[in-house]
Amino acid sequence: MKIVFFGSGSFGLPVLESLGHVALVVSQPDRPAGRSRRDTPTPIAAHAELSGMPLLRVKNVNDPAVMETIRSAKADAWVIIAFGQKLSPALLADQFAINLHGSLLPRWRGAAPIHHAVMAGDSQTGVSVITLADRMDAGDVLATATINIGLCDTTGDLHDSLSLLGPCCVNRVLQEFAVGTVHAQPQDESVATAAPKLSRQSAAISSDMSAADLRCRINGCAPWPGCDGLIDGQPLRFARATASDTPAQPGTLSREGVLGCNGGAVQLLEVQPRGGRVMSFADWANGCQHAWPVRFEAVRS
Repeated sequence: MKIVFFGSGSFGLPVLESLGHVALVVSQPDRPAGRSRRDTPTPIAAHAELSGMPLLRVKNVNDPAVMETIRSAKADAWVIIAFGQKLSPALLADQFAINLHGSLLPRWRGAAPIHHAVMAGDSQTGVSVITLADRMDAGDVLATATINIGLCDTTGDLHDSLSLLGPCCVNRVLQEFAVGTVHAQPQDESVATAAPKLSRQSAAISSDMSAADLRCRINGCAPWPGCDGLIDGQPLRFARATASDTPAQPGTLSREGVLGCNGGAVQLLEVQPRGGRVMSFADWANGCQHAWPVRFEAVRS
């Protein structure tokens, strides 16, 4: 089966690596990245180049000349994962095209489904293979796979775990399509939830939050946009947390990493000093000269 693969972010890499005959890879143009701001290919484009796959970088996938090039590949199916551009009805006309989304649809439609699943305290999430629709992530569901969310799982952890569920689901749907047994299940619109793109404001935290909300916010915003606090007036990013049964005064942080908040506490597992690397809380505390416990304050924007 000949496939055209549309993708930019690393979420789609395991699926791309698993596919058989890839007739064409379509990705976003190179963009400045890193401290040097050097033009850098997307993870998908970099893999395609390294693997010798035909590669098309496009600023506008719906440009008539681009559309003609893509359709001239005469692929049997298209796979779209974290591409970053919406494919027009004219481009999709008469084409079997599927998308891999990082949630159990219809829960968490939008740009940041993994973030929102963690921030909401969901106990499970997963991936969905869907058809493409005019409304974002509203297509029929063709396959799903589920994974549990642990108390200290971050968005970064789940991103990588969910991406590894993709190959099985996507290839199963492609095999079903090849033999005419694809089953499409419409989504229940009454239970759909939105997962809009996050901003730095989405990561705001304070000791007025409940323990569960604080833990979920820290883990859901790791590694980006990142939850920051002031410890004795010095900035510190909280990179991973779990539940704690140890009592603590709200707004204080103990030598053991117990952060007091409204009606409870969370256990900080990993932190990142400004300009430094992510490290265990214990390693960070060992290098501090604080008189414990120290005062925690929210960062004011």
